[in-house]
Amino acid sequence: MDLTSIKDPSFLKDMSISELEQLSEEIRQFLIENLSNTGGHIGPNLGVVELTIALHKVFDSPKDKFLWDVGHQSYVHKILTGRAGQFDTLRQYKGLCGFPKMVESEHDVWETGHSSTSLSGAMGMAIARDIKKRKITYHSNHR
Repeated sequence: MDLTSIKDPSFLKDMSISELEQLSEEIRQFLIENLSNTGGHIGPNLGVVELTIALHKVFDSPKDKFLWDVGHQSYVHKILTGRAGQFDTLRQYKGLCGFPKMVESEHDVWETGHSSTSLSGAMGMAIARDIKKRKITYHSNHR
């Protein structure tokens, strides 16, 4: 699969388990090749490939909101939300941010770098949602 052709994660809904396994391998190879050039947080991202794919397959981003407790783990999310073509600019001036960045995508609703902020952020967003009487679901990947 050409990862740079991904526009949003909706394509995952129709994929079989074997296709998802193949996609996982392609994403891992993409990360290894790209991060060897730009630098970045490779370990945390290689560790959450299947988790991120599963979240995006089951839920409906951007309607369902994902809050990454560790922003270092958001690269797979960035690929699945249409930013693979920008990975050659990762962590460079005016390039793709190494963390979730709200100005980059409607799929990024919480800006975080390091851990321990997503739970309080999700709680605040859920309270605001309830006050505004909206039907939105927030998901945190806090371990």
